Amino acid sequence: MTTQTAIKNKKSKGKLSGPKYPWLVHTVLILVSIVMIFPLVWLLSTSLKGNQQAMMIPPEWIPHPVLWSNYPRAITYESKELGFIPFLVYGRNTLIIAILTVSGTVFSNSLVAYAFARLKWPGRDLLFTLTLATMMIPFPVLMVPTFILFQKLHWIGTFRPLWVPAWFGGAFNIFLLRQFLMTIPLELSEAAKMDGCSEWTIYRDIIMPLAKPSLAVVALFTFMGVWNDFLGPLIYLTNQNTFTLSLWLASYSSQNGGTEYGLLMAASTLIVAPIIILFFFTQKLLVQGIAVTGLKG
Repeated sequence: MTTQTAIKNKKSKGKLSGPKYPWLVHTVLILVSIVMIFPLVWLLSTSLKGNQQAMMIPPEWIPHPVLWSNYPRAITYESKELGFIPFLVYGRNTLIIAILTVSGTVFSNSLVAYAFARLKWPGRDLLFTLTLATMMIPFPVLMVPTFILFQKLHWIGTFRPLWVPAWFGGAFNIFLLRQFLMTIPLELSEAAKMDGCSEWTIYRDIIMPLAKPSLAVVALFTFMGVWNDFLGPLIYLTNQNTFTLSLWLASYSSQNGGTEYGLLMAASTLIVAPIIILFFFTQKLLVQGIAVTGLKG
C-alpha cells in the first residue's frame, strides 16, 4: 500500500457520515432558530412602540406608529433617581473594562494551558485536577471575601476589581485551551527546540498562531460576559461616572415613575447590537474553535 493510499484511507475513516434524513434535520434547525430569534424580534418590535402599545394585551407585533425617536430618547434619557445618564461615557467604561479583561484572560489562560498541555513537570495532573475543582465553588461563597480583599487594597470604586482578576486565569478557559493545545503535535515543539528555540518562543511564534480558533472562542465568550455583567459593576462601582452600560440599563426601571418599556427595549437593543455584530464577523472562527476544541488527534 502506497503512502498516498494510506492517507486517503485514513481521511475516509475520519469522515463523519451525513444525516440519513437531511430534510428532517433542516426542518428541526429552522424551527429551533425561529424559537431562538423570537425574543430578539420582540425586542426590536417593542423598541419602536409607545409605552401604551407596549403594555397592550393581547400584544401587537407591528408598532403603530413606528417611534424611531425612542432611540435618541434612550441615549439622552434622564432618570428621576440619577439624573442625566451619559450613554457615551458608560459605553466607554464598558469597553475599557472589556478590553482589559479579554486581554488578561487570553494571555494568562493561554500561558497556564500551555504549561498543562505541552510541558511535563511533577504534579502537573494533580494541579490541573485541583484547578478544575475550583469550578465547583459557587460565586456567592467568594463574593464577600473578595470584596473585603479589594476593600483592603482600596480598589472599591475603581475598574480594577473588574479586570485585574482576569490576569490570573480561570479554570474553564484553561480547560478549554488545554484541550485544544493537546491536539497540536508535539513534534512541532521538539523540532523548534532542536533549532534552539526557547519555550517562550515556541509558545509565542508556533503554538499561539495555531491556537487562534480556541483563543477566539475564549475572547468572544469573555467579551460577552463582561459586556453583559451587572453584578460586578453593581458591587464595586460607586461613582456614577464609572458606571457601565448594564447599570445604565437598570436605571430605566424607575421605582417611582414606572418603566417606559419602549425606551427600555431601545436601550437594550443598543447594548445587544455590538454583540450581534461581533458574532457576525467572527462566527466562522468561533464555530471552528468550538468544533476542534476537545478533539484529540
